[in-house]
Amino acid sequence: MKKVLLSVLLVALLVSPVFAQGEKEGAAAAPKQVVLRLADNQPLNYPTVIGDEEFARLVGEYSNGRIKVEVYPQGQLADEKSAIEQVQFGGIDFTRVSISPLASFQPLLNALQMPYLYRDANHMWAVLNGEIGKYFLDSMEEKGFVGLVYYDSGARSFYNTKKPIYSVADLKGMKIRVQESALMMGLVQALGAVPTPMAYGDVYSALQTGVIDGAENNWPSYDSSSHYEVAKFYSIDEHTRVPEMIIASKITMDKLSAEDQAIIKKAAQESQAVQVAAWADYEKKSEAKVTAAGSKINKINDQAEFAAAMAPLYQSQLDAAQQEWVAKIKAVK
Repeated sequence: MKKVLLSVLLVALLVSPVFAQGEKEGAAAAPKQVVLRLADNQPLNYPTVIGDEEFARLVGEYSNGRIKVEVYPQGQLADEKSAIEQVQFGGIDFTRVSISPLASFQPLLNALQMPYLYRDANHMWAVLNGEIGKYFLDSMEEKGFVGLVYYDSGARSFYNTKKPIYSVADLKGMKIRVQESALMMGLVQALGAVPTPMAYGDVYSALQTGVIDGAENNWPSYDSSSHYEVAKFYSIDEHTRVPEMIIASKITMDKLSAEDQAIIKKAAQESQAVQVAAWADYEKKSEAKVTAAGSKINKINDQAEFAAAMAPLYQSQLDAAQQEWVAKIKAVK
């Protein structure tokens, strides 16, 4: 009797998974979830990552969970340049990057990052969120990307250990740290200062010891680097506004339906407002911190004077097509 019961139990155990599988196959199959990865080299709670996360949230909402975007901050997937390369070849689905390294892949983007190009933030957003900005997003496709949206990274200004900068003459002879970039070296040189390429990590001690007189960056970087401790004069000239961009892999996008591509583009565009607001808040906190610590803040007298000094740089750095785009950008009201 025990042997019979044992045999019946064994058969039941063997058969039950088959029925479960049959029921699963017979029921309406749930839509398969698509999981996509987004790389960012900035830390958690940084404004671009806040924008990334809003983009991911909106994609999930608009697709009813069918599409999941996983955000990987802090360079977990790759550094900025490597992330761009991997997106181009489909190894990563999205990345948020500055257009500076992206211009190595699409040189036309150089026209969007020239010194004193934008009159102010409102002018920049009128350009980027208008027909010109759309053209540049669309231009990424020929390079293996899909340009989705622009993000904010503020404006860069000069700071130094000696005095406020009000005019071009005030910069004459100053040793200013710059990135190792022909554009940035040319910018500083055109203003009569001495460009000094240097690793970012060496700038604090170089300012402290007088190896350099100053540097340039945005409010949050001036704060987070602690450069405000040794270079008290921050002069707002807003010489460059270099936008950020979320790009998608064309390989990834081509695998999606037209409906899902539309969802991704809509979510990206709508995430911009959250990112821009996060950046504005980030800047205000940094400005308040350095001011409380004793930094002397001033605005330059006339940006037109600084902009006029850039004429030779525009000629040397841009080809004819890029110069045409610059003219169109400057004409935007």
